[in-house]
Amino acid sequence: MSDEPAASTQAADGQEHLQRNLKNRHIQLIAIGGAIGTGLFMGSGKTISLAGPSLLLIYVIIGTMLFFVMRAMGELLLHNLEYKSFQDFARDMLGPWAGFFAGWTYWVLWVVTASAEIIAIAGYFDFWIHPDQTDAQQQDLTLAMICTFVLLMALLGCNLLTVKLFGEIEFWFALIKIVAILLLIAVGIWMIITQFQYSTGDGVATASVAHLWDHGGFFPTGTEGFLAGFQIAVFAFIGIELIGTAAAETSDPNKTLPKAINAIPVRIVIFYVLSLAVIMSVTPWENYVKDPSSPFVGLFRLIGITAAAGVMNFVVLTSASSSSNSGIFSTSRMLYGLSLAKQAPESFGHLSKRKVPAKALLLSVACTLIAFPVLMLGKNVVNAFVAVSSVSVGLVLFMWSLILVCYIRYRKLHPEAHKNAAFKMPGASFMPWVVLVFFVFILGLLLWFDDTRIPVSLTFPWFIGLTIAWFIRRRKRGGIPRSPMPHLDSQNPS
Repeated sequence: MSDEPAASTQAADGQEHLQRNLKNRHIQLIAIGGAIGTGLFMGSGKTISLAGPSLLLIYVIIGTMLFFVMRAMGELLLHNLEYKSFQDFARDMLGPWAGFFAGWTYWVLWVVTASAEIIAIAGYFDFWIHPDQTDAQQQDLTLAMICTFVLLMALLGCNLLTVKLFGEIEFWFALIKIVAILLLIAVGIWMIITQFQYSTGDGVATASVAHLWDHGGFFPTGTEGFLAGFQIAVFAFIGIELIGTAAAETSDPNKTLPKAINAIPVRIVIFYVLSLAVIMSVTPWENYVKDPSSPFVGLFRLIGITAAAGVMNFVVLTSASSSSNSGIFSTSRMLYGLSLAKQAPESFGHLSKRKVPAKALLLSVACTLIAFPVLMLGKNVVNAFVAVSSVSVGLVLFMWSLILVCYIRYRKLHPEAHKNAAFKMPGASFMPWVVLVFFVFILGLLLWFDDTRIPVSLTFPWFIGLTIAWFIRRRKRGGIPRSPMPHLDSQNPS
């Protein structure tokens, strides 16, 4: 069987359609990659310093809530296999305005997120270019930005070829992250079992599980520290919904989507809770108050692996590249869907000979280039990354909430379909409301703390502008009718 797309590109109604080229192994690794964000590698040290061991409970709470969001999304997508993503079921369940808001908000979310990842990638390249220079000392990032631009163009080229190549890239990027985290867990458990001792500035320390409660208790920073941990931890989960965007190009969605979604809790326990529990058992949490740098690098350094920094720098580089690649994919598919719904220029709805939305890809990548002037204005990587990535949170909370609102509407409009669904959301009658209240709580925390208030507040002008754009467009078109779902080819390419 050839890897090339099928020659036919037209459905019976003349509509070009995406090809279902993503296989089970692609979707499973895309799901894992989405659940392991750069925030885990970059932000875990800072989050540990804020919340201490209670960070483990924070990840369990957030992960549990998002599992219900993913189950709601899975049931909706399998309700109608012509849905390409949550943009389509939003339009179908709530009306054209919801598809318009979902599509454009998710597009700008991933443009912003990919821009943040590009900034991070520049920092990772600069680690090798200027190994003895701290981020605060960084002045000349020219060579790092050139390397980053070349990598971005390579990712664009791969996305322009076939969707299967996108799946392959995500497969291997995710595999690197998985191997690195599992290796860290294995090394950490070995250190705990053998009661590994290492020198510190104040003497000798011993790896022990007791570090999780004997340094001020499980909640050493109190209620405020515990609540402050949520604001950073939520960053790490952006992208967990990516499997919904890939639904239209999955060869067997009835099998692959439930399998990928049901595995989310286990993956969160292993890759977040277990890895961070091991890290804080080896090195007490208060050590990260003084030095919030990557705890993943720090653990390998303790056992004398001198190349640990370089190896982990490669891992986090692939993690950021994976997120950027996901952003390129997601934004292009959202523009494609908006175009088919006549809510974006028609040209973005055309597929190339390779069956990918090439023009949508090119525009999305061009928009992410805003990362480079932001990086130059920010003077260093950390300032630029924080400024850009914080804006994503308010946007993704809206998207996750919209999925739940659509699910509530779906149960009202299609009670029989829900009753007979093979992949039902647990607690369907009340859990959507519970999770929505939780998201309101998170938004309140983000507006409460000083370091996230302004970035999150910047999302409000976006929604105001989007509302104005919707009414202007609606007036010009004399009302936008509810669009039928574009046809998708259910056959695999030969």
